[in-house]
Amino acid sequence: MATKLYVVNLSFSTTEDSLRKLFEGDGRRVDEVAIVMDRDTNRPRGFAFVQMATPEDSQKAIDALNGRELEGRTLTVSEARPKPSGGGGGGGGGYGRR
Repeated sequence: MATKLYVVNLSFSTTEDSLRKLFEGDGRRVDEVAIVMDRDTNRPRGFAFVQMATPEDSQKAIDALNGRELEGRTLTVSEARPKPSGGGGGGGGGYGRR
């Protein structure tokens, strides 16, 4: 199991500090917390990534926190999936192709 977790359904008022405290409960160790921000508005997008210290801490966090309420929102906590490889760019252009 990976140590990076994907956390969904965050309140817009949730901070990295409050999320870290939640994930550090029961002796779990957190390496990094990153709440994803919208580039245009600079406001939280409602999800985050939490890097746990060990795979065991990751599994314990999922077991303890998935479905738990934080600031009036029910969290979904799961293992983060790696980004798909390859660039974006949108599928071949289309000009001059048939």
